[in-house]
Amino acid sequence: MTATTLESQHSPESSPESTDAFLERLGESMLGAFDVLSIYLGDLLGLYDPLVSQWLTSTELADRADVHERYAREWLEQQTVSGLIECDDPTAPATQRRYRLSETQAEVLADRDNLAYLTPFMRVIASSAVQLPALLDAYRTGGGVAWAQYGDPMRTGQGDANRALFLHELGSSWLPSLPGVHQKLSEGGRVADVGCGEGWSAIAMALTYPSVRVDGLDLDAESVEAARRHAEAYGVGDRVRFHVVDAASAPQGDYDLVTAFECVHDMADPVAVLTAMRQLAAHGGTVLVMDERVNETFTGEPDFVERLMYGMSLMVCLPDGMSHAPSVGTGTVMRPSTLRGYAHQAGFAGIEVLPIEHDLFRFYSFDG
Repeated sequence: MTATTLESQHSPESSPESTDAFLERLGESMLGAFDVLSIYLGDLLGLYDPLVSQWLTSTELADRADVHERYAREWLEQQTVSGLIECDDPTAPATQRRYRLSETQAEVLADRDNLAYLTPFMRVIASSAVQLPALLDAYRTGGGVAWAQYGDPMRTGQGDANRALFLHELGSSWLPSLPGVHQKLSEGGRVADVGCGEGWSAIAMALTYPSVRVDGLDLDAESVEAARRHAEAYGVGDRVRFHVVDAASAPQGDYDLVTAFECVHDMADPVAVLTAMRQLAAHGGTVLVMDERVNETFTGEPDFVERLMYGMSLMVCLPDGMSHAPSVGTGTVMRPSTLRGYAHQAGFAGIEVLPIEHDLFRFYSFDG
């Protein structure tokens, strides 16, 4: 599902015409918050998969997911009135009603290979809400909340959110649109993937280019371990290696392509990492950064992407960045001018915005 699709469904009025209109918008936000949390429950409890392509009662779902029937029934009814699942006969006795996911609902809530799969984002949002006490303390003290503190649902949520995107788009669309990069990787180049997370970007490159070798670098040990498992499962473990390392301290390399996908804004010291990326690149190599497609300047106007990225920044990215001292405190909303400043400090001659279209992301190539 693209940002444009979501925006068309949820974009607020540019300025509420009355108190009632403003209350209505916040009321919808309240309902949306409950939907997010209920999807989080359904995801972690394994309630969605049994409902794909089959009708189940609350008792049958409870048995398959190993949960209490009364909770399964309440969840099923909430999902139905929220339009998230279907009920075949609402007039039937409560324990005899049957429920399922429609084809469209299954694509968004249960199909992990589908670009429309949105459930991991609910995991990310709900995991950030779990950390509200720590966030309150960070806001008061100027401290932070480290990525590892958010726990496994946040880590796997981020990884699963990227999985289909990278597997579908990175090798088939994005990199082939860059002729020089595409040719080098087709001939068996070397790639350093900085901030690789659970490894889906590195795996996607290896699947697309059968001779390429990729080193994934990340600070989070659990993400790296998960990345290794994923690489083995996809049959590229012999060409994709993952390392627990601070990219800022990585030695000089000889890589044809050095990438950082949606992670520079999280870094406490992005200049040091970009400097290391410049040193990792071979002569004539490419440094490629993907980050958020936020506006060039702050406008203060309602905008889907800005609202989404500021929400992520408030709850996750800025606190994570601030958890390391010292920190520049970039946050998710890293505007192009900010990245250009970091690139200049890192010794690059300049950066170019690449002609790769995406609702949420902007791609940059670094010169020199």
